[in-house]
Amino acid sequence: MALEEVVNEHFLARYRALLDEEDAAFDELEHAFEDGDREHFLTDLTAWCAAVERKLAYLGRVGVEVGRAPVG
Repeated sequence: MALEEVVNEHFLARYRALLDEEDAAFDELEHAFEDGDREHFLTDLTAWCAAVERKLAYLGRVGVEVGRAPVG
């Protein structure tokens, strides 16, 4: 399926939600790092990685190849 067929209102809404989730997790990670809070940093790092994995898994399920720019 061509990328332009994948990107629609539903895709954009779900992807935005995943980006927001990743951004929130990264903010928590950043705060823990800045505060020098090693315990929370490790927990927040795990949460951020999980958010990134969910985003990448979603993209894979809808047929978006990460790391390759669409040609044509």
